[in-house]
Amino acid sequence: MFLVFLFVTISFLLLVLRLLYKTSVIHIFVKGLRSLGDKFHAYQAYKIPQHNEHYQENQLYNKISIYLNSLLATIDDDSDFTNLFSGSSKPNDISLHFDDNQTVHDTFFSARVSWTNEESEKEGCTSRSFVLRIRKNDKRRVLRQYLQHILSVADEVEQKKKEVKLYMNLEQGDRRWRSIPFTHPASFDTVVMDSDLKNKVKSDLEQFVKSKQYYNRLGRVWKRSYLLCGPAGTGKTSFVAAMARFLCYDVYEIDMTKVLNDSDLKTLLLQTTCKSLIVIEDFDKFFVGKSSAAVSLSGMLNFMDGIVSCCGEERVMVFTMNGKDEVDQAVMRPGRIDVHVQFPLCDFSGFKNLASSYLGVKDHKLFPQLEEIFQSGASLSHAEIGEIMISNRNSPSRALKSVITALQSNIGGQRLSESGSGRSRDEASEPAAGVFCRESVHTVREFRKLYGLLKMGSRRKESVDLSSAEKEGSQHEVQN
Repeated sequence: MFLVFLFVTISFLLLVLRLLYKTSVIHIFVKGLRSLGDKFHAYQAYKIPQHNEHYQENQLYNKISIYLNSLLATIDDDSDFTNLFSGSSKPNDISLHFDDNQTVHDTFFSARVSWTNEESEKEGCTSRSFVLRIRKNDKRRVLRQYLQHILSVADEVEQKKKEVKLYMNLEQGDRRWRSIPFTHPASFDTVVMDSDLKNKVKSDLEQFVKSKQYYNRLGRVWKRSYLLCGPAGTGKTSFVAAMARFLCYDVYEIDMTKVLNDSDLKTLLLQTTCKSLIVIEDFDKFFVGKSSAAVSLSGMLNFMDGIVSCCGEERVMVFTMNGKDEVDQAVMRPGRIDVHVQFPLCDFSGFKNLASSYLGVKDHKLFPQLEEIFQSGASLSHAEIGEIMISNRNSPSRALKSVITALQSNIGGQRLSESGSGRSRDEASEPAAGVFCRESVHTVREFRKLYGLLKMGSRRKESVDLSSAEKEGSQHEVQN
């Protein structure tokens, strides 16, 4: 009984001490004891100025500033106050900044360090610097790892806050690239494609970003090349935007019509930055007209994996095309193209994803009919179906009926039967609910033209047979 009472009493005292510690008096007392204990340790101080003697910016100072400002949630209790600011471009982002001569503490692998933001006057100029104080017995143990940790965290914070830009090449001038903010809203969550394929690409990108040492050990340039192949409107451009947002890489889109020659293409590549996505869209058109193109096939191959491609690292090259028939097979080999991603026309699974995203419909009584039409071989691009759904988003049923009509127009058979049933030509060529689908109308017209030619041919054959029969009959009468 006595032991139980003693245990309860000790637990109560510990609770009281814990509460007292959080009060200002106890906090000041503990802070004083810690400061007194620091007097018995030898410290090493390191000064990191904002600028060097030539007034050039010290990148390490910027990294440390980013790191210390990221300690908002984990800052030591010894720092009694900090300044909070919201960004001008992103008002919802709140950042932390320290006052001049303010000291903050950090802990790394049980080693306690302190940072002081100092400001001084020198030759009429204001000079800022961070001062790091670390115990000498901790210096050899953690200093190098601690600085690497600071650089790593600062890079992560910068990458998250980075504003992705889109660069476009100009025809002439010293500045060959012009940039604008890249605000494309597509992400891997919004891109409609096979989920397994999407996850494989995401996993491949994640592994690439973490593989710098691996590529260096192999003696290979740290870059990755993707080929996105599929008909127009199947989501290739949106997928490129999703890749850029996923990696937080700037996008360099090369317009081949503005490239002067092989040397100019190399210059454009050299002027791109690391951690960038280099994109050439409609790559197959280059091979169709390569006889008149300013860039030779050899120049393009060198751009993809030649010596000049090693001048920079952590780059992702992306080429999009509608078909591979005209493409030189030398382009397709591993090293020039590492990952092939096929973008087929929309199937029923993709259609359901579109219906869920565009119309908020996960199931509908028309779905079985749509599935049957898709299985019969009818198909449209994701862009065509998406446009129909956007135009009829206020009525999901009308949107689905319009998709059915467009799919039936695409295969042609249903349209021919309708045109022969007493409906006018204008009615037969116009999709339901006022949605105009140009490809569907052209397909119907082609079938009608073919139908007319067949009918004309049969009439000519009948007339020839008839005239032959009449001729043979007259000859028979003469002989008699």
